[in-house]
Amino acid sequence: MCAEGLGGGLPLRGESALHEAHMALIVQKFGGTSVGSIERIQSVAARVARWQAQGHQLVVVVSAMAGETNRLIGLAEALGSHPDRRELDVVMATGEQVTIGLVAIALQTQGLKARSYMGGQVAIRTDARHGKARIDQIDAEGLLADLEQGIIPVVAGFQGVSPSGDITTLGRGGSDTTAVALAAALKADECQIYTDVDGVYTTDPRIVPEARRLDRISFEEMLELASVGAKVLQTRSVEFAGKYNVPLRVLSSFDDGPGTLITYEDAVMEAPKVSGIAYNRDEAKLTVLRIPDRPGVGAEILAPLGNAGIEVDMIVQNASRDGYTDFTFTVHRNDFPAAKTLVEPIAAKLGAEGVLCDNKVVKVSIVGVGMRSHAGVASKMFQILGAEGINMQAISTSEIKVSVLLEEKYLELAVRALHAAFGLEQAAD
Repeated sequence: MCAEGLGGGLPLRGESALHEAHMALIVQKFGGTSVGSIERIQSVAARVARWQAQGHQLVVVVSAMAGETNRLIGLAEALGSHPDRRELDVVMATGEQVTIGLVAIALQTQGLKARSYMGGQVAIRTDARHGKARIDQIDAEGLLADLEQGIIPVVAGFQGVSPSGDITTLGRGGSDTTAVALAAALKADECQIYTDVDGVYTTDPRIVPEARRLDRISFEEMLELASVGAKVLQTRSVEFAGKYNVPLRVLSSFDDGPGTLITYEDAVMEAPKVSGIAYNRDEAKLTVLRIPDRPGVGAEILAPLGNAGIEVDMIVQNASRDGYTDFTFTVHRNDFPAAKTLVEPIAAKLGAEGVLCDNKVVKVSIVGVGMRSHAGVASKMFQILGAEGINMQAISTSEIKVSVLLEEKYLELAVRALHAAFGLEQAAD
């Protein structure tokens, strides 16, 4: 089944519809902390057994045990600081191979029929970009045949197979993408992502204890939250779910509860102005001072970064002053040293006064589909921050998001102030 046909126009099912269905097809994904020990694997097996006992068909996707991928990368890097990407994928894929076997055995001890599969065995076909592969095609026929026989397929997340037959990996968090892609290919009723939190919150409860778990949120909002720092779901998996109409739910591996359903905007009829606040500590800022204000100068600065695989986030270009301007942009903090090394000689070539660098900045964002129909959300945000004495260094916006760059020391104050001012601790009317 080709990627373009994965979704099949599947109508969205609500919570009650899924649980009232005599037999629903559900893809359940369990992350590294959920399968981090034998006891937790046994707990996963018991949970899966309860769902099957209700008459549902299940496909299980698992990550490597918590910490295992880092351990395997460490082994490879002990032999060389830059191991070959093809061989590193071979090494990393063993983490999920161990987990699928253990989970299948645990399910069998529950009296269930289960069978483990590596990504290549399912025929999760990807491109050949080792370490960052993208899914092109999935052959779901074998899994459907298993389901018809009452077998629970246990599939390795995070991996696939290239056109030449090589093992590939999908990048960090790729197990979420595997689960959503399988759910799309199988036309599943729901894809459930089990993790160490019980849903999506209005903000990080570690900063704001009054943060509220959302019953449901739109794909658009979740995508924006994931892209600006929320760590609950991988951005690619949310994109995939929205594109192929896959109902997505975030649940806790350790506590029972409804979790958070990620759905379409029209299912959230009276959307609040702001649904959530996200932040990202991994920001660094570079400003090229007084460069000639002429067409193409921004491209001259940023093109070498793109060629080096460095992603640029926020971009601000000041108004021209006497034919000169300042050009500011942010990158991931891990990329800061490399970005600085690349930009400084470009700035010198352009005749700039210099490059100002700051890796002590953070990004705070408010997100909500209700912004489309409510004016003044951005100005309220700016007033709140101003009242707290917090200066904004850069601003970026979309239809449903406003992000600001702040000094790192103001992060928690900004999140708490915005959360309170927008009334996120209260349930929406």
